Amino acid sequence: MSAAESLPATGQAVPRWQDPALPVSDRVEALLAEMTVAEKVAQLGSRWLGNFMGQEAGDDDIGADGDGETERPQVAPMEAVFEEAGRVPLEEAARDGLGHLTRVYGSRPVSVEEGAALLVAQQHTVVKGSRLGIPALAHEECLTGFNTYGATVHPAPLAWAATFDPELVRRLGGVIGRDLRAAGVHQGLAPVLDVVRDYRWGRVEETMGEDPYLVSMLGAAYVSGVEGAGVIATLKHFAGYSAARGARNHGPVPMGRRELMDVILPPFETAIAVGGARSVMNSYSDIDGVPAGADPWLLTQLLRDEWGFTGTVVSDYGSLAFLAGLHGVAADFGEAGVLALDAGVDVELPDTLTYGRHLEERVERGELPESLLDRAVRRLLTQKVELGLLDPGWTPEGALAQAAARDLDSPENRELARELAERSVILLDAGSALPLVDAGAGRTAPARVAVVGPCAADARTLMGCYAFPNHVLPRHPGLPLGISAPTVVEALRAEFPDTELVFEPGCDVREEDRSGFAAAAAAARDAELCIAVVGDRAGLFGNGTSGEGCDVEDLQLPGVQAELLAELFATGTPVVVVVLSGRPYALGEVHPRSAGLVQAFMPGQEGAAAIAGVLSGRIQPAGRLPVQIPRRPGGQPGTYLQPPLGAHTQGISSVDPTPLFPFGYGGSYTTFEIDDLHVSAHDVPTDGEFTVSVRVRNTGARPGREVVQLYLRDTVAQVSRPVRQLTGFTQVELLPGASARVAFRVHADRTAFTGRALTRIVEPGEVEVQVGASSQHLPCRAAVRLTGPTREVGHDRRLTTPVDVTLEEADATAR
Repeated sequence: MSAAESLPATGQAVPRWQDPALPVSDRVEALLAEMTVAEKVAQLGSRWLGNFMGQEAGDDDIGADGDGETERPQVAPMEAVFEEAGRVPLEEAARDGLGHLTRVYGSRPVSVEEGAALLVAQQHTVVKGSRLGIPALAHEECLTGFNTYGATVHPAPLAWAATFDPELVRRLGGVIGRDLRAAGVHQGLAPVLDVVRDYRWGRVEETMGEDPYLVSMLGAAYVSGVEGAGVIATLKHFAGYSAARGARNHGPVPMGRRELMDVILPPFETAIAVGGARSVMNSYSDIDGVPAGADPWLLTQLLRDEWGFTGTVVSDYGSLAFLAGLHGVAADFGEAGVLALDAGVDVELPDTLTYGRHLEERVERGELPESLLDRAVRRLLTQKVELGLLDPGWTPEGALAQAAARDLDSPENRELARELAERSVILLDAGSALPLVDAGAGRTAPARVAVVGPCAADARTLMGCYAFPNHVLPRHPGLPLGISAPTVVEALRAEFPDTELVFEPGCDVREEDRSGFAAAAAAARDAELCIAVVGDRAGLFGNGTSGEGCDVEDLQLPGVQAELLAELFATGTPVVVVVLSGRPYALGEVHPRSAGLVQAFMPGQEGAAAIAGVLSGRIQPAGRLPVQIPRRPGGQPGTYLQPPLGAHTQGISSVDPTPLFPFGYGGSYTTFEIDDLHVSAHDVPTDGEFTVSVRVRNTGARPGREVVQLYLRDTVAQVSRPVRQLTGFTQVELLPGASARVAFRVHADRTAFTGRALTRIVEPGEVEVQVGASSQHLPCRAAVRLTGPTREVGHDRRLTTPVDVTLEEADATAR
């Protein structure tokens, strides 16, 4: 086939694959026909510049602090292996083309102008150095915002989940996507759709909680926002990663197919079907001995053949090398690459280790069908065409024309970060002290307050492990955060300008140093009130108490923070405890002794003001728990999603799995009542639908938000089913005395589960309907009987539960 068969308006011949008038598939096939085996293989690889020093001339000066870099904490697993790959110049790595450029903005502290200049230069190297001149896709991390120096640090995903608000999360995805797009980034490596199974896992902070439906709705919303901005969203980590044995990062996953299908996979399926995700990243873990990156059932049969996914599968960083070095299912990197390609991994990130020449040599020897290469290359080229990278007018400079003028910490970004933070803070118990200011109760701001705790004066404790200040800046200790991020102490001083505030750290987040206890206790004794701010500092691979590779043995507060709280309680001064963490900690001994208890899950750079506002009463708390708060640090229940024997206590075990605060719970400075349950039909066909409606009323004196939650229970089934499972939810905002009717439209598909034959079915029988304000406060209950034959359902089943909210009072507001 000739490479020059179409003519643009200028009359100059261009290849068919560059003709925007042709269908995408035609352009892709035309380009594939022009490519050599080496050029095809090159598209499946990637290159990470900037993560290791001395890779490029002059690179040492870009964004480096005056003292240089004396320490280089790990930001990805197997960095020693990648450092060898990092010695290959880009010119050599891209001589036949390149699939991806890895984290040009997010590997070192560069300004947006510097990052744009680096990306332009690297794209020119890729385009000019290869025969066909195909640009690379640029990808970046974007879990708590664009992960680059000076960009807004939004709340961590566990905080998004506390809002129970998909629309707010969709807006967040849109803002992040637009920032990425303006900077010339094509793919964002988020969201994390792992469903929490063990709170000890370090990456709980990156998740959206322990319920598959909550994760599904929020994940699909984030994806919709990112994809709507023209950026490819990447679903992580497919699949089972969060269920590793002992909560150890990368650990084996001892899980059966049924639990995988019913708990782990629904968020991925929903994010593809509803959110429109165009990329999936494989997990590091093995499930029952089969690594995800070498599993054709997972990556091809299920993902593509059953779900109809047409996008790309990209490897998690180093996960293909894991197949040889750590999983032991391949003898060497070359064999690992063959296993991954055959399973369905299209692109190897962050550098080419197992693809590249290994695949090329095997094709040339007849050991690997070229059709497998074509399958993967076709998927990647399709995205490059869709993104405009193969249009005749594309240039690196044109693609980044908006970058220099883009404010990555804009007022719009910070306002959304503020709204998310305020909505995410969870009031566990107002106790005797909260709100600190209450005109109705005659309560004024305290005259003298002691602020104690290692998280009170450290802005990094507000941020997750994939925020740039925690992810990359530890390698550059001489640099400031690059953004405005007030600490909790600073926010409290702004919130209470007439109050005398005294601060004592008391201890470090994780070091076992008690030398500050005496000063902290003295400050508390001399104060009218003590605010203790305890919890986590996120990091990577053991350099934090929460985050990737920062798993824990139990759920005791890190270091000696529990002992510090005991010292403060012993002073007799009322102590309000704020837990600023990336996972839930056991608070059974803290709760009864505190004068107020607040949970914030890494609420981002605007989070300190949100916490201060909730404490003062200026902000009405509206957050709800996406994970349970355990009572004791060991023998904890895991999650609320348990079959009867997982939650039963009477005469079964000496370990009581009852949480201190249940999933979905959150307090308020007003009160709500949920009642007047109506079910549209009590006998419903297994392919039918019914409506569940309740009334929610604000019975207090302040405006507020309630999260109305619908749970279903399959009372008798062919396999043991959860005691209850979240099936629908919505936020309702109401003025005092106002009410609204909330109606859930429930299709019988929403009762589907994986039966004994490992197919998904809707089974006839009784289903209990439960509605309330948390997984344990469910005052409205009724029974619905599904009738007719057992139905087998697939990917086309109903994945969501629509909700309608109707105001019953003219002066009410609701969403």
